Amino acid sequence: MTTTTDTNTLTHLSLRDQFPGMAGNWHYLDTAATAQKPQAVIEATVKAMGEDYATVHRGVYSRSAEMTLRFEAARRRIATFIGAREDEIVFTRGATESVNLVAQTWGLANLKAGDRVLLSLLEHHSNIVPWQILRERTGIEIDVCPLTADGRIDLDAAEAMLTERHKLVALAHVSNVLGSILDVARAAALAHKVGAKLLVDGCQAAPRIALDMAALGCDFYAFSAHKLYGPNGIGVLWARGEILEGMPPMQGGGSMIDRVTFAETTYAPPPQRFEAGTPAIIEAIGFAAAVDWLSDVGIDVADAHEKALAAKLREALRARNDVTLFGPDESAGIVSFALDGVHPHDLGTILDEEGADGARVAIRAGHHCAQPLMEHLGVPATARASFGLYNDESDIDALMQGIERTRRIFG
Repeated sequence: MTTTTDTNTLTHLSLRDQFPGMAGNWHYLDTAATAQKPQAVIEATVKAMGEDYATVHRGVYSRSAEMTLRFEAARRRIATFIGAREDEIVFTRGATESVNLVAQTWGLANLKAGDRVLLSLLEHHSNIVPWQILRERTGIEIDVCPLTADGRIDLDAAEAMLTERHKLVALAHVSNVLGSILDVARAAALAHKVGAKLLVDGCQAAPRIALDMAALGCDFYAFSAHKLYGPNGIGVLWARGEILEGMPPMQGGGSMIDRVTFAETTYAPPPQRFEAGTPAIIEAIGFAAAVDWLSDVGIDVADAHEKALAAKLREALRARNDVTLFGPDESAGIVSFALDGVHPHDLGTILDEEGADGARVAIRAGHHCAQPLMEHLGVPATARASFGLYNDESDIDALMQGIERTRRIFG
């Protein structure tokens, strides 16, 4: 597969045609919400749901045994992808459940009234609300790290704020609104200096940044398959093995037990302890297929391609005198902006209408599950364009034409 980073050659010659969802004169710029699926992932999930399908772990017949091997091979493949051990990979329904799992298990077991958790202003609601729920249950306190002027988590401020009362720091690796990138290794060092653990929301990072848990130095890492060209309904919580060993289960049921009597139950070791019930078999196999596909293309290729497109879009938007840009100039493939006098929802609606050439553009418009950040930016919502490997400069051209059409409509 090609490894060129030319923004036109990369997609037209090798990638865009692999995505059935990109057919037609449709310009999809909402990858930060969910990525389109390549044919290889679709075929892997269909095969797993069809001719190969059987349950896992329990069956003694051959197809069940074979599916069990494939399911656990998927876990092993994803572990390799992030530089981790397979027994440190817990399958969840997505990053949201991963963060909630940490809050409701590790958090309940280790945090008490008066302990502090440090978040940042740019966090997704999924990395805010679970800690607020825990606060209601335990009496912990939550601090909020400010941002730098260009929209990065201010780690200098974090260093000044952290005390020995802080037991957890929970931050996004890449902002889903601003595209700003966290220096995870430094954040880990700051957290560990005061004896705190670091949880990282990696949803936007995993599809575009090479990951190595040992190098990052964090204690928990969460991400979802559907943002990484994989299926919906499955994600990962990675945690250090010794931390998982000390965490109680969040749910009870089949598969997560060692032995059950009416007197007591003993639990399976991690990661099975946290995977009650029949797992997402098909989704796990599709997840591994997505990791294989992205690895074949090259995570460095994805990063360079999307950053180049984001830079080109910023340049085009900056040339207008009626656009406000948010976030740093150097960012992941995510660009948030506001068009003067036009609500983002109106812009999104007009972009989705066919232009003179029949083109339609799909962007995200709203608060992006980051309402505290919107308040900080002083806007109710932003328009957000986010790129994937299937995008090219024609998508930017279509977006800019749609913005011009919107301006003519609004005057």
